[in-house]
Amino acid sequence: MRSFRLFLLFIILCAPLQARAGVFDAQSFTLQNGLQVVVIPNHRAPVATHMVWYRVGAADEAPGQSGVAHFLEHLMFKGSGDLAPGEFSRRVRAMAGQDNAFTSRDYTAYFQSIPVEHLQTVMRMEAQRMRGLYPPLKEVESERQVILEERMQRTENDPQARLAEEMDAALFVNHPYAKPVIGWRQEMEQLTWPQAKAFYDIWYAPNNAILVISGAVDAAQVQQWAQEIYGPLKPEIIPARNWPRVPALEARKTVTLRDDSNRQPMVQIAFRVPGFRQDKKAALALEVLADILGNGPSARLYRHLVSEQKVAVDAGISFRKESWDEGDVTLYAAPANLTPPEQVITALEMELRAIIEQGVSTDEVAQSIKRLQAQAVYARDSLAGPAMIVGQALITGASLEDVETWPQAIAAVTADDVQAAANAYLNPDHMRGRAPVVGLLPEAEGE
Repeated sequence: MRSFRLFLLFIILCAPLQARAGVFDAQSFTLQNGLQVVVIPNHRAPVATHMVWYRVGAADEAPGQSGVAHFLEHLMFKGSGDLAPGEFSRRVRAMAGQDNAFTSRDYTAYFQSIPVEHLQTVMRMEAQRMRGLYPPLKEVESERQVILEERMQRTENDPQARLAEEMDAALFVNHPYAKPVIGWRQEMEQLTWPQAKAFYDIWYAPNNAILVISGAVDAAQVQQWAQEIYGPLKPEIIPARNWPRVPALEARKTVTLRDDSNRQPMVQIAFRVPGFRQDKKAALALEVLADILGNGPSARLYRHLVSEQKVAVDAGISFRKESWDEGDVTLYAAPANLTPPEQVITALEMELRAIIEQGVSTDEVAQSIKRLQAQAVYARDSLAGPAMIVGQALITGASLEDVETWPQAIAAVTADDVQAAANAYLNPDHMRGRAPVVGLLPEAEGE
């Protein structure tokens, strides 16, 4: 399989640009009620993935109602149309399928992977709960307790998750990205069904959604079913996303979280950067830069801090680029035993200064581009992956053409582009209104 993938990548990279097909060869159409439908044919197995993406997430919540988007995601499984609480997932499992959902800052998505002969059935089930949600009140009360327990387990009992939460609050001042997707506990405890229902009525509508279907499907047949099943749903007036802008941050902030349970110190440096919708060229350059810095043990951060300097036991970088508004880049490292966190922060900043002052080599960029393009090739092997990739890109403001031509776009990134993006957005010495936030998670005292 690996040799086949490499051969496929070679063929794609060597083909003339004008002769290349898109990454997924997806087809798209829009129903009269505003629902965009994307079909991604993949006939390697008789299965299909059905995803509905709503252009609404935690950032769209009203003040004082943090967590209501995620709360509603849970309630969507608690009764709709002719389905009793929990029956949606039970029916999917009876089809030998699986289903789930997730909420982010910008969107909420629901998916089912099933044998293709059941596709029409799950389309009807999903359409029922797009406008026909009705959870019993006892389910609402019990589900609130479920998500409070989820916050306890995933955030409050995890020092690194709490540090990330505090860093977002410091990085995105005056912006809805400052609050956690799961919500602040004191607000989650007060969430009510009327609040969730009002949120649902405003945002859950066909003209605020994208339906993505990938697998062994025929586009003409999907179009017919989509018109029959989703077409009768009425569109709604969707509010504009008039989010406040983050003010210029001139002062460097340090967030320190101490926790007696922590056994591994951690340092992070976070920067606000443009997402793909705000600045396509900068986002592509930052994507290459993140790969050069953090793509495994041979990348710059791990090689320099862990293998050579031995000041850290782990090091890497994350880039949240699929955002409706600004994204962020975070460099992180776990200090080695007895290494002061400040020394590790200095080492991370030196890596950024080296790129800003000396740039990156054309070979580094070329190798990074090949790795990133290979990921696009490998995505074709997945049955659910294409629906995830296409849906996430479209729901955060990219076009289908952007997705299909991404390998060519990333191939156009140069070493100068990477250096310019680092200087503009990741310079620890020249804040330019984008001062970084430094996170410190010390080791427990007495260790």
